[in-house]
Amino acid sequence: MTLEPFDAGPTAQPVASCVARVNGVALHAEAQTLSAQELRQRACSELLRQAAIQAGLLDAKDAAPEDGVLSEAASQAIDAWLGRELELPEPSEQACRRHHAAHAARYCTGQRARLRHVLFGVTPGVDVVALRQRAEACLLDVRCHDGTAQGGAGDRFERAARDLSNCPSGADGGALGWLTPADCAPEFAREIFGHVEVGVLPRLVHSRFGLHVVEVLAREGGEPQPFESVRGAVAVALRQQAYVTALRQCLQVLAGRARLEGVDLDAAQTPLVR
Repeated sequence: MTLEPFDAGPTAQPVASCVARVNGVALHAEAQTLSAQELRQRACSELLRQAAIQAGLLDAKDAAPEDGVLSEAASQAIDAWLGRELELPEPSEQACRRHHAAHAARYCTGQRARLRHVLFGVTPGVDVVALRQRAEACLLDVRCHDGTAQGGAGDRFERAARDLSNCPSGADGGALGWLTPADCAPEFAREIFGHVEVGVLPRLVHSRFGLHVVEVLAREGGEPQPFESVRGAVAVALRQQAYVTALRQCLQVLAGRARLEGVDLDAAQTPLVR
């Protein structure tokens, strides 16, 4: 991946110490106070938006987002840019078999799962497009930090739930405890129990309550499944691991080349991805 220093263009604003900025582009209004979690999310989204502009995938006149909500064109351009820049090798048969052997318990046909989630609730009058963009930004952030020790000071998922979730469980870091299919709305249960994934799901889960960012912490019950019957799920898990690593490194490179003010991101001064 080749990146040149950013030119933020006409959207750049005069420096003010009370406003966090990426290459001069304000992440929030001067009087607005954001949590560290939301500020990082906005910074990562802005880094990606600027990268898409630099790559010619997004019009340079695309307005810097207000309230952290990207334009539809920016969201599509970022998806296209990530699809082009992130190199995700297809997991080999040998790697899949090693992963299955080391994590066989994950691939039982489970009927009980321990979950936590961040709910972006759909309420009357809510802007669904903006809501989805906020949910996708949250998913991007927690996937980028998937694997952080649960319950520790660095637990990004727990902080996201506390800061952003519209569910009372947010006060407990999004924890839902152990659930069976009967405990859930049918459409939610299909997404959770129709798969064998463990970890942050790589997609938003839709339910009658809204959009959920979901992490499956553990599964119990059911019978162990032979490798041949879960090979697809194993490959998905390895692709997700590769995506998390590549995305984290990509954001580190972008942050290392950007001028950041008022926001703390891990920055790499040398490229970690091609």
